[in-house]
Amino acid sequence: MEQKLYAIVDGGSIVTPKGFKAAGLHCGLKKTDRHDLGAIVCDVAATAAAVYTTNAVQAAPLQVTRESLRSGKLRAIVVNSGNANACTGKQGLEDAYVMRSSAAEQFDVAEDDVAVASTGVIGELLPMDRVTSGITGLPARLSGDAEGAEAFSQAILTTDLVKKEACVTVKVNGVDVTIGGAAKGSGMIHPNMATMLGFVTTDAVIDQEALQQLLRDTTNTTFNMITVDGDTSTNDMLIAMASGLAGNEPLTPAHPDWEAFAAGFHDVCRVLAMAIARDGEGASKLIEVRVKGAECDEDAQAIAKTVIGSSLVKSAMFGADANWGRIIAAVGRAGRPVNPETVDIHIGPIHVLEQSRPVPFDEEAALAYLQGSMVEIDVDLHIGSGSATAWGCDLTYDYVRINAAYRT
Repeated sequence: MEQKLYAIVDGGSIVTPKGFKAAGLHCGLKKTDRHDLGAIVCDVAATAAAVYTTNAVQAAPLQVTRESLRSGKLRAIVVNSGNANACTGKQGLEDAYVMRSSAAEQFDVAEDDVAVASTGVIGELLPMDRVTSGITGLPARLSGDAEGAEAFSQAILTTDLVKKEACVTVKVNGVDVTIGGAAKGSGMIHPNMATMLGFVTTDAVIDQEALQQLLRDTTNTTFNMITVDGDTSTNDMLIAMASGLAGNEPLTPAHPDWEAFAAGFHDVCRVLAMAIARDGEGASKLIEVRVKGAECDEDAQAIAKTVIGSSLVKSAMFGADANWGRIIAAVGRAGRPVNPETVDIHIGPIHVLEQSRPVPFDEEAALAYLQGSMVEIDVDLHIGSGSATAWGCDLTYDYVRINAAYRT
């Protein structure tokens, strides 16, 4: 049904919606020559909304961005990778403000119209001479073409192996409305925001309250349903900006095309969330856990998150072991209602458990399936109509290698 509500834009990005430009460059925060500073700039004051990490320890850029978003408007976002500017005290907060003021000056906008985001190593002060010098170089690199989006997407990566982008178009009042997105995230990923930065742009005319609620609701079923390693970062942030240049009638939940717009918005976030899970540190395969038959959707979400976050399940998937016992054990410890006599489990096309009883299956066929790049796990509780989907990845030797030497 959703495919009829919106169309995927091949090659689309955060600059495909009208009014947006992006840039990225290397300013010396990373030891390699990869881009480490980027920006998204809107031609007009964009309606804006954001959600943040649930970690009680929050990095300085989050405080600055919260202040900027009090008006519900933004013109620009400046982002650095390689340094989280977290647990850096008063100096770190001052540095985040300097990033904001420097970007405001270079992009000729008000300071309160600029959001700041950082990602990377925790506990190290930003080398502000490099940051401010880099910011002066961003305006000349701003582009509304694929080049700008590519440079920005590269600038926000840390241990990521690939960039994450998505884009769709939706008909609203008969005109094309575009929604684009970019994200980073690979490790320190756990439900209720991951160690991720996400950015969604659209040219829709939309009420700020409606955009904020849509962002929260969508995050709950996409970015909040991924895990790599069970850790939640200090810097997680997801920002949405709407330029309003598509010229549609203002979108609210009462708008006749709201369902289509919300579906397109959700798909952009879903694709980005899945890309983060697939690119988990050291991962060799994407895992999708689908739970149905729960008493309610919230129960299904909790159970799906528990299964996808189980180190034993993740290790079994890495080893191509159809160990359904680990799956039902995770289902049972999720802290939500389960009838221990009515659980069905499928691993891909292979039925391994019916009414909580083992089903004989072809071990060789299971091995062949689990050696693929994606694993689907279906759990049916048979006690209600609640359902949810979560995404994650396997737990490999490389995850330990990468994180054992993260600072070095």
